[in-house]
Amino acid sequence: MVPFCSLEALERKKPYVAMLFVQCIYAGMTLFSKVALDVGMNQYVFVAYRQATATIFLAPFAYFLERKKVPQLSFTVLLKIFFVSFFGITSSLNIYCIGLKYTSATLASATTNSVPVMTFLLALLFRVESVHIRSLRGLAKVIGVMVCMGGALIIALYKGPPLNQHHLTLGETHTVASHIDVASGRDWIKGTFLLLAANATWSLWLVLQGPLVMSCGSNLLLTTLQCLFSSLQSALVALALERSPNSWKLGWDLKLISVAYCGIVVTGISFWLQVWCIEKKGPVFMAMFTPLALLITAIFSTIVWSQLIYLGSVLGGALLIIGLYFVLWGKSKEEKVPVDFNETV
Repeated sequence: MVPFCSLEALERKKPYVAMLFVQCIYAGMTLFSKVALDVGMNQYVFVAYRQATATIFLAPFAYFLERKKVPQLSFTVLLKIFFVSFFGITSSLNIYCIGLKYTSATLASATTNSVPVMTFLLALLFRVESVHIRSLRGLAKVIGVMVCMGGALIIALYKGPPLNQHHLTLGETHTVASHIDVASGRDWIKGTFLLLAANATWSLWLVLQGPLVMSCGSNLLLTTLQCLFSSLQSALVALALERSPNSWKLGWDLKLISVAYCGIVVTGISFWLQVWCIEKKGPVFMAMFTPLALLITAIFSTIVWSQLIYLGSVLGGALLIIGLYFVLWGKSKEEKVPVDFNETV
């Protein structure tokens, strides 16, 4: 028989394992989304299909597993879910895809490292998170966020020399040249700011999940409703901005694979895991795992696309991991020590 303490320790590790899994999923999302946009799929149509796929995937589970457990939701709660879905999912995903179209998968993953800082500040503003500056655990959280921010700045501002070699084939020359053209233009800067704006709305979504779970009473039902509302909103946005019928056609190609992956795995599975983890550990805990997506994306980009790895990315990534450790250490200590609100900022 497994000792009780071992079962308890295993239970405590579940959120950590879930967040590692989510970041692997998000690394795949960045790569698949970039591929779909590069082969000509409209970004608004992509988001609409993605959210519709997630809704179709989750709806049967929510209906059969939760219909007898959850009380009837009031109009006020549904209205809150609708607006949180619009700002946190519909707006975030559409802005993200536009920014991704102008930049690269690696840069998109790098900019997501602003999510922990934005989430931390918003959580303080909404009084979801607290900082006890007179305690070592509170100081560790502040230092961790600052170190993460420093790592993200290094990645964004310092490229450095390449650490690996990439031998171009004739078929790759045009692709690399096109990326260089994009990187040297104003679209690259515009895309970076769009990605940061998308991260800000996503951070707001993370912070607002806790109160919504309490109002809704079910993680699965809340995730399904948000996917449903965002799919309807995204469809209206796509219909308003993209009138060509050809843009809505899907074949047995990378576009369909990308939609299926982002809809079922990213939105359907990872959103539910994130809502569950936010309920257990809070939004800042979840956001602090975001830097891992950059490292995973860089590794897969190197293996699959032979993308160069630069010194700045390695140094910045190391700082991100150190900052993540500081914050998680502070969070773990807070769970064991009673909170003294006289220390709270």
